[in-house]
Amino acid sequence: EEFISSPPRKTVRFGGTLTEILLKYEKGDTTDFELLKHQLSDPDIKDAQIINWLHEFRASVAYLTKELEQLVNILLKLPWLRRSREVVEEYLGFLGNLVSAQTVHLRPCLRMVVSQFVPPRITIREDDVDISDSDDDDENISENFDTCHRALQTVARYVPSTPQFLMPILVEFFPFINKSERTLECYVHNLLRVTVYLPTLRLQILELIIEKLLKLDVSTPQQDIEDAEETANNCASEEKSTEEGLFDMEEDEDRKGNKVVSPNVERMAHPLAERLDILMTILFSYIKDVCHVDGKLDISNTKDLYRDLVSVFDKLILPTHASCHVQYFMFYICSFKLGLAEAFLDHLWKKLQDPNNPSVIRQTAGSYIGSFLARAKFIPIVTVKACLDLLVNWLHKYIDNQDTGANAYCDVALHGPFYSTCQAVFYTLIFRHKQLLDGNLRKGLSYLQSLNFERIVMCQLNPLKICIPSVVNLFAAITRKYQLVFCYTIIERNNRQFIPVVRSGTGGDLVQTCTNPLDSFFPFDPYILKRSKKTIDPMYQFWEELSAEDLENLKKPIKKGTSEDEDDDFLKGETPQNDGVVGIAPNSYESNTRSPVSSIGSPADCFVPYPL
Repeated sequence: EEFISSPPRKTVRFGGTLTEILLKYEKGDTTDFELLKHQLSDPDIKDAQIINWLHEFRASVAYLTKELEQLVNILLKLPWLRRSREVVEEYLGFLGNLVSAQTVHLRPCLRMVVSQFVPPRITIREDDVDISDSDDDDENISENFDTCHRALQTVARYVPSTPQFLMPILVEFFPFINKSERTLECYVHNLLRVTVYLPTLRLQILELIIEKLLKLDVSTPQQDIEDAEETANNCASEEKSTEEGLFDMEEDEDRKGNKVVSPNVERMAHPLAERLDILMTILFSYIKDVCHVDGKLDISNTKDLYRDLVSVFDKLILPTHASCHVQYFMFYICSFKLGLAEAFLDHLWKKLQDPNNPSVIRQTAGSYIGSFLARAKFIPIVTVKACLDLLVNWLHKYIDNQDTGANAYCDVALHGPFYSTCQAVFYTLIFRHKQLLDGNLRKGLSYLQSLNFERIVMCQLNPLKICIPSVVNLFAAITRKYQLVFCYTIIERNNRQFIPVVRSGTGGDLVQTCTNPLDSFFPFDPYILKRSKKTIDPMYQFWEELSAEDLENLKKPIKKGTSEDEDDDFLKGETPQNDGVVGIAPNSYESNTRSPVSSIGSPADCFVPYPL
């Protein structure tokens, strides 16, 4: 009775051998062919059946022409990955035979393999709506990815032109940014693994990944990330205070044990920032692994990767305004060896001084130079001085050529690269002046005096009027302290001469003044993604809080600033926006540097008034 009631085992073959079935199909007899497709499509197909069929197909690949594309597609949909080792090996052999005999099926084979680069999906129903999510319960997911890469390597070995067909498919299958973190993480990780055995694709794959990261980055402004973190912290504090006094017995037990750390302590509150954080961590790990062999820096590998990353930087990062985090891949690789940092600075310097480059690219290059010199701990002071010499000499030559000509007046459109370079020099001095003066004060002062800042700030182009007020204010305080140049007379004159901009709106005319005419930003402002910042922080120069003595030395008397007319963003981890607006009263231009709660390494609330 048990035998009669149980379903038959699905090992019965119908229709003769595969060759016979295909020959009948060519003659118009499709009965056995349809039966074959039905058997191959059976969701309950057994391993033994798959192996038998694949064995026959491997011997008959010559018959699998373009006309049998439908049958090949069914074979490519076979659930081979999550089967026994015998099935996997037979399937890999079949793929190799198929693409070597019938290259017309190369694209479908590649598409099938790449589609497995993400975790399998499960469907969850909520209110009659299907919601797909990653199936993270698959214990063999890592092994499955290994098998996928074996499959790609097998195909590439038989078809040398595989890379050119593979790249468009990798682009096509890249998940949308609203997919789960796990899906994005797996796909990017697998893309980077492809570069190991298909090195000709590395540059294109890096471009693809960094382009997607850049879209994530510009979609999540730093202020939005900080606001989300602050909101999450406030909610957590409220929940904690609500629960205080409850479950006293449990609390007593907790005090006796170890402190429990929340599993979400490293999660970003902003969902897009969370995805970006995970992907940046993967990118940093990849850069480290490629550049280091057996724990030691491999110079050849590092140089090759550096060239690819600089190429991506030029194509994608440099033309993108105000990205916050992605550009740190250059910061990271340059930290491996001083020669790389110097090469990057030289690369930016050539961009800055080349008049054939668009003005906006030259200005951005200037911003990168200033921010890199200021923030990279691994750049020694001797390199900083060499860069300052280059920049300042270029500024003096620019003044020689322009200061007496027809264009010798303050205009961002005409002299954008000049103002950007001035700001880079001022910004670098603000961060590095203590190191420049360490050891031998007289020698350090002599060097700073040789830069002749007075000529730069007094020239007709008037850089103090264009640069961000927060930079100008601290530069003025530092140069006054060391009697390098007295900027306050010019600053006050600029304040009086600012031409207000009248904008009409629904509420009437509004008088506004732009505080960032350069539309400049500091590319290496503080990095705030929780996981990946662990890679950057050890080599990053945070803003050192000014002590009471430092404040006293900068300018007497020192008063606490309470003005809300201008919120300087420059050192608090944010980029000043061009829509910053202040009033037109002279005292509104006094710099008030203010640090938000969530920023790290920013200046304290301090206010350095202009002397009367």
